[in-house]
Amino acid sequence: MATMRMEPFALERFFARHEFQAAHVLCASDCETFAVRELLALEAGAGEEFAALRLGYTETAGNPELRREIASLYQGITADDILVFAGAEEAIFVFMNAVVNAGEHLLVHSPCYQSLVAVAAGNGCQVTQWQTIQENGWELDREFLERSTKDATRALVVNFPHNPSGYLPTRDFFERLLRLAAAKGWLVFSDEVYRFLEYKPENMLPAACEVYENGVSLGVMSKSFGLAGLRLGWIACRNRDILKKMAEFKDYTTICTAAPSEFLSSLALRHHETILNRNREIIACNLDLLRDFMLRHAEYFSWQEPLAGPVAFPRVNFAQASDDFCADLLKKEGVLLLPGHLFAAAPAQFRIGFGRRDFQQGLEKLAAFMKENF
Repeated sequence: MATMRMEPFALERFFARHEFQAAHVLCASDCETFAVRELLALEAGAGEEFAALRLGYTETAGNPELRREIASLYQGITADDILVFAGAEEAIFVFMNAVVNAGEHLLVHSPCYQSLVAVAAGNGCQVTQWQTIQENGWELDREFLERSTKDATRALVVNFPHNPSGYLPTRDFFERLLRLAAAKGWLVFSDEVYRFLEYKPENMLPAACEVYENGVSLGVMSKSFGLAGLRLGWIACRNRDILKKMAEFKDYTTICTAAPSEFLSSLALRHHETILNRNREIIACNLDLLRDFMLRHAEYFSWQEPLAGPVAFPRVNFAQASDDFCADLLKKEGVLLLPGHLFAAAPAQFRIGFGRRDFQQGLEKLAAFMKENF
């Protein structure tokens, strides 16, 4: 049996070095989080119930109540269509090992979170990156997709709303994409961790699992809900064979998730609109600040304004790569941005995150740095 070989996870190694030392994390991909007491305050009696929680094993598929709450986020999806994981990362790892086989071909929407490419490639799959660029508004080229199809193509991997650009296609484009996948017999692994953070509600796409029987929708408590510390994600899919294969592989990873995380996730999802409305308000306020900053510094930066989510992917206009700029900013002001090479993107790009309440302080430090150095 071949040994899985993956390159070091560049973005996560970068965060391991800098995230908890930087004074201002201005590149975070998640939304403002909550204290446990804030979650418990959402519901009468929740504190007492949490204190009485037994800390035994949970069900491999996830607590039935939790799966019902997750299913309620979708149309036409039941608790039996949900499989719970210890974060989105585990779900990606399990899908790429349990469902996709060595020698098969994947088409992956890029730039992207590295594991969407690296796990399959490390497992012996062929991977073609469906690259997008700022100059084209981060839009996907369907002709490239059709030219890149192979007999061995097994799955299409997409990410809407997109990290790191905030791109969101039209519903017509998305539906045509799924029709093409159906005609080709592809699986569609759809990273939807920023769903519900569309700036205009009418732009929200259906989940892939809702409209395509071989759609595999990835969700997580970390991003839109701002609860990364719960380490809880899920797959929603109507194809029971896919869920069966993933569940069997999961027996060799976490087996089950943590009972406290499942309890708090269930509680949060019962009040998901309260949580989402708060995070949408934070994003809208911070996006106004970012928009003004970009306008005032248009000589130095360019960007395609995002359509959804708490991240954007601007470009420096004064260098071929953003690495030195990001390193100097961190050293002088304690402000952390993510250089574009961490996404295997154009090196002049960098990711900025605006889903947290302390965004303004970090942005003011960035403005001071620009005034002092440019």
